[in-house]
Amino acid sequence: MQEYWEVYMKPLEGHPAMVSFNVSVSEGLPDMALGYVGFVKVPLLHPTKEGLVSAEEEGDIGFMEDSLEMESLRYRIGTYVGRIVTKSEVNFIYYLKYEFEWKDTVNAAMKKFSNYTFEMGSRADLEWEVYQKLLYPTSSQWQIIQNHNSCDALVKAGDTLKIGRAIEHKIYFESREERDSFRKVIEEDGFSIQKEIEPTEEIALYALQFYRVDIPFYYNIDELTLEIIAKGDLHNGQYDGWETSLVKE
Repeated sequence: MQEYWEVYMKPLEGHPAMVSFNVSVSEGLPDMALGYVGFVKVPLLHPTKEGLVSAEEEGDIGFMEDSLEMESLRYRIGTYVGRIVTKSEVNFIYYLKYEFEWKDTVNAAMKKFSNYTFEMGSRADLEWEVYQKLLYPTSSQWQIIQNHNSCDALVKAGDTLKIGRAIEHKIYFESREERDSFRKVIEEDGFSIQKEIEPTEEIALYALQFYRVDIPFYYNIDELTLEIIAKGDLHNGQYDGWETSLVKE
C-alpha cells in the first residue's frame, strides 16, 4: 500500500510544532497488531529561532528518518506513523508489534549519526492515543491542510491568489430546518445562495451551496472557512469544502 502523508503546524505546549503524519494508517484504528508506541527524541544542532528544522540541518534529519525506517523494516518491528518538530527537538514516532527489539533498531539506525544525542522509549498504547490525539489533526486543522493543498495547486497553475473571485462553498445538514436557519445567517454575511439540494438515496442530507467574492490567499481562506465551520456547527452543519476558478494576472 502506498503511503499518504500530510504536514501541518499547530501550537504544542505554547511552542510552534511542525507535525508530519502518516494518513494511510488512520483507517481501521486501533490496529491491535501494533499495540506499542515507540519514540526517538533528537535535539537539533542548528534549529531555527522558532525551534524548527533549519535548511542547514534538513538533509541530516531526512537521512536520519530514512535510516530509522530502513532498520525498522530490517527488524520487521512496526510502522512509522509520524514526526513532530518542536522546542528544537525532532520526535520520530512508530507503532510496534513488540518492544524488546526497539532499542536494537534505534541504536542500529543512529550509529551513523555520532554527532547527535538521542533518547528512546516505548510503552503500550492499544488504543493508538498518541497517534489519534497528538499526530492526527482536528477537523479545523484538517480544513487548513485541505485549504493549503488547494492554494498550492492554484499557485502551481500560475495563480497569485491576490485577486478576488467567486468562491463556492457547500455544507450539509440533517434537517431542512437547520439548513434554513443557517441560510439566514450566511445571507446576512453577504453570501449568495447558489443551490439547495434535497436528500437522495445516496446522500440522505440537506445541502446548501453558496458563494461570495473573496480572496483565496492562504490565511484569508483559512479565516473564511473556519468562520463558516464555526457558524455551521451551531446549526449541526457538516462543511464539505470550497472551490473556485483559476485567475492569472
